[in-house]
Amino acid sequence: MKNYYEILEVNEHASKEIIEKAYKVLAKKNHPDLYVGELRRNAELKLRDINEAYKILSDDFLREQYDNEIQKEKIEQYIKEHTENTNTRKNTNNKRRNNKDTKKQQKENENNIRVTGMAANIELVKMLLKHKPKKINLKDLKRDDWVAIAITIVILIILGIILWFIPFTNGWMRELTVDNPLFSWIGKIFSK
Repeated sequence: MKNYYEILEVNEHASKEIIEKAYKVLAKKNHPDLYVGELRRNAELKLRDINEAYKILSDDFLREQYDNEIQKEKIEQYIKEHTENTNTRKNTNNKRRNNKDTKKQQKENENNIRVTGMAANIELVKMLLKHKPKKINLKDLKRDDWVAIAITIVILIILGIILWFIPFTNGWMRELTVDNPLFSWIGKIFSK
């Protein structure tokens, strides 16, 4: 099914006025009299699609029917994709029984589900609610993690030094560090 909204280059929620303006602009731009030869034939076909799209989208009744058909297609596409993903998950589950990385692959499959429309929002919310942040133990950190942490700290210190010597930010940095009671208290602890 042709997507008339894409043909007229408008949003699905566009008003009649916007649809009419888009139609006029595209009809003027793609008028066959402006082109010669093969370009003329292409312009005729494009103008035919533009006229058809405008005819459907400018009539409230026809537009409502068209929107309902589009919604049905999106639902059917979601169901098709969801059943395909379910079937592939069932097949991979049988293979995964022998695999040690079952949890990783299951999470990847759940993240790869693509849906459209309102169903996509529902699936996204479900996926976000299932996801629980992993607690990090210091024992689990690898050498690369420690290097990344050290580099981040060094970059922050260098950034602080640079901001200290820029006249525009010096006052702000002074308030943040020297005049701040928390930093004064920490300084007194280390100076004793």
